[in-house]
Amino acid sequence: MPVVGGIMVPHPPLIIPEVGNGREDVIRATAEAYKKAAKFVAELAPETIVIMSPHSVMYGDYLHISPGKAARGDFGNFGASEVEISREYDCELSKRLCELSIKNGITAGYVGEQDPSLDHGTLVPLYFIMKEYKDFKLVRTGISGMPLDEQYNFGMLIKQAAEELGRRVVIVASGDLSHKLKEDGPYGFEPDGVVYDEKIMNVMKTASFGELLEFNSVFLNKVGECGHRSFVIMAGALDSFALEAQMLSHQCETGVGYGICTFRVTGCDPERNFLEKFYEKEIREIKERKEREDEFVSLARQTVETYISRRQIIATPRDLPEVMYADKAGAFVSLHIKGELRGCIGTIAPTMDCVAEEVIHNAISAATRDPRFPEIRRDELPMLEYSVDVLGDPEVVSSMEELDAKKYGVIVSKGHRRGILLPDLEGVETVERQIGIAKQKAGIPDEDDDIMIQRFEVIRHY
Repeated sequence: MPVVGGIMVPHPPLIIPEVGNGREDVIRATAEAYKKAAKFVAELAPETIVIMSPHSVMYGDYLHISPGKAARGDFGNFGASEVEISREYDCELSKRLCELSIKNGITAGYVGEQDPSLDHGTLVPLYFIMKEYKDFKLVRTGISGMPLDEQYNFGMLIKQAAEELGRRVVIVASGDLSHKLKEDGPYGFEPDGVVYDEKIMNVMKTASFGELLEFNSVFLNKVGECGHRSFVIMAGALDSFALEAQMLSHQCETGVGYGICTFRVTGCDPERNFLEKFYEKEIREIKERKEREDEFVSLARQTVETYISRRQIIATPRDLPEVMYADKAGAFVSLHIKGELRGCIGTIAPTMDCVAEEVIHNAISAATRDPRFPEIRRDELPMLEYSVDVLGDPEVVSSMEELDAKKYGVIVSKGHRRGILLPDLEGVETVERQIGIAKQKAGIPDEDDDIMIQRFEVIRHY
């Protein structure tokens, strides 16, 4: 089994004595655990170390693999340019990883390099590892905004490439946990940051990697983590292996979470095929969701599937509830895939003869005309989650006290500029946040309070 183990480690430059100059004492427990993790890597004696760093090149829809024969870097950005590290790349392994990614439909490769030097997300782990072990080549990858399951699959391709080449590999998942753990920390305090740190450490110390795929991007952005996708890729590289997992430390004294765990491969375990189980669960959930969807959502789904598959606009069905023919109203159709917004278009006031026609019209627009996204592809249709919001009449408000981000949507207007935001959206928990987003959508400066605000209620259909 060419992948023989992995480690989860943070990358605070402060932990390097030449950078910290004594300040590193506050995370001494992390430093001691790092030394143990480095010894663990040395015991495994890898030919190649594959590091995933959040501070390498990152794209929303692409996983960057560092090209070239070698790379160097130093801690000059942190006042210690004398601490320099150079490593030769395993070009054969990285090339095979690129080839497998293309073959398996994962957008990853050598394209898009911006800075060839080693970043601190790579340098910090190497600093500790190379004090114990130096007989290895390196493969460095970034992370991506792609869905977590695709990055897990990328990790599985690392495993496959290592197996094909007979390369003895250790995976290093470089990443900090929440950056929002203390009021006086560099990024302030977010209660869910504490929740994330506790949950992720429980997941990692038990190697319950399937749970890594259950985190949604809104929550991850909220807690300010930077390592989750590195952990997911490592989990993919360790898929279907029996593991001996050990948690070495977890600290948050600086306001940022630092966790260290080690994972030793002890054999094969086909029951630990977490990506396959994740997809099986998704299929069940899609089936259950379709079974419980109401007529509004069913109409939106039928409309999108027909239009994307056959380029036909459906005729208004004749077996809908009477209210869908009798009422006129503005309506928004929202499309999501795996919790990520994939399209949302709507009308504030009715533009069609009935609400059923409004849903049909806006469902096609959400799937094909949202300027933020490419048109829905046919292969995405089974994964789409739909919601339909039917809007009540908007009313002008005179003060913020009349608003409620959970109950009311808002329309913010100034002259010909207008922004709308639906109520009860994940990640929009305050009126101030709601108004700010609506202003941004309208192109109104955030500091401009000379605006008209309207509120409206919706009936949301899932």
